[in-house]
Amino acid sequence: MTVRTPVRTRFAPSPTGYLHLGGARTALFSWAYARHFGGTFILRIEDTDLERSTPEAVQAILDGMNWLGLHHDEGPFYQMKRMDRYREAVAQMLEAGTAYHCYCTPEEVEAMRERQRAIGEKPRYDGTWRPEPGKTLPAIPEGRKPVVRFKNPLDGEVTWNDVVKGPITISNRELDDLVIARPDGTPTYNFCVAIDDWDMKITHVIRGDDHVNNTPRQINILRALGAPLPEYGHVPMILGADGEKLSKRHGAVSVMEYPAQGYLPEAMLNYLARLGWSHGDDEIFSMEQFREWFDLDHLSKSPAQFNPEKLAWLNNHYIKQADNACLEGLVRPLLEKDGAKFEGNPPMQSVIALMKERANTVNEIADAAMLFYREPQPDPALLTQHVTDAVKPALAQFAEQCKSVEWSKAALAAAMKEVLAANKLKMPQLAMPLRLIITGQLQTPAIDAVLELFGREVVLSRLQKFIG
Repeated sequence: MTVRTPVRTRFAPSPTGYLHLGGARTALFSWAYARHFGGTFILRIEDTDLERSTPEAVQAILDGMNWLGLHHDEGPFYQMKRMDRYREAVAQMLEAGTAYHCYCTPEEVEAMRERQRAIGEKPRYDGTWRPEPGKTLPAIPEGRKPVVRFKNPLDGEVTWNDVVKGPITISNRELDDLVIARPDGTPTYNFCVAIDDWDMKITHVIRGDDHVNNTPRQINILRALGAPLPEYGHVPMILGADGEKLSKRHGAVSVMEYPAQGYLPEAMLNYLARLGWSHGDDEIFSMEQFREWFDLDHLSKSPAQFNPEKLAWLNNHYIKQADNACLEGLVRPLLEKDGAKFEGNPPMQSVIALMKERANTVNEIADAAMLFYREPQPDPALLTQHVTDAVKPALAQFAEQCKSVEWSKAALAAAMKEVLAANKLKMPQLAMPLRLIITGQLQTPAIDAVLELFGREVVLSRLQKFIG
């Protein structure tokens, strides 16, 4: 594919809700394509739906983009701040005869559509107010404000070579005369998008395939204005594991729910990049590699399927690779929220280093690390079961060893083996009561590593409570 340069892409969400995974993936692909060619990535907020657009949704979009690190080069541009430009373009089209005033009420338009449905025709505006040579228009109803409609071509076809789906052709007879401005003068979605893409010199529009039906309308508007056309690429939707459209019942679908659940942006970016795009068999790659590799030729024509287990696996990989100091910044607030006591307890980065190997999320690290930052409260029934008269001599012997042993994981492991041999016990018979006494729970990482982190003083103090 021949690439027009300089490349200018855009991400243009409507702030009527959160930034969902499909939108984040579209933003990622648009960002990566611009970065691959040293182009410009633009953020545009399409906020003309005044009833549904909210400042909170705008902030959620900005927060999501910032968390993912998809930083824009221009913008954010807000359509509501460009009203004068849209009105100027509407006036230009009215003057050129490519748009016209229509005085039909919504009720009249719906009635004509009902008549068309009744005879098996596709419901559409019938062109009552469309000016044509030799046609007499109805009398203008007194006091009624008109909409402005685009004068869509009646014949021919709209064809574009979609960079994802291949050639697409739509007959102009399938398209009616679109309303481009409401009675109060505010422009409509498709018109604003066409003007924005023109003014912002967008060369490549990468968006979800729910916009395929908008594309021929936008192409016709741009042609009527004498504007250049961008390349269009429509990415298939993301499906849940059950093959249905991704929704709330599949779990978290707002991007900002994922940092709250303990996911790292590197994992989410890597995962989204592989949802509908591939580079051979590569599964794990950095954003630097992704920018270098990304092209539109390898975008899939088929819907991608969201797999939470795959995302968790990737998150585990990036957690294991992450700097412990960075992870501490994420884990500490979670521990503080749960009432953790840090004074006199092990350094958090050492605890994180122990816990992160088996954790799929930051939240799992915090949950596991909490045993180091609270007083143990072992279940009395479990104590009765595991701290038996048969094992107490071994615990006392191990406590005595702890007074002088070199305080390292290897030395502690050797001391436990010596005690086990002397008392003819197996490792679980000593390790389980040690876990209960020191941490209050039966499930922990390797007991020698846990003891090393707690330190000699804490271990001896807690052992003494149970062995006198």
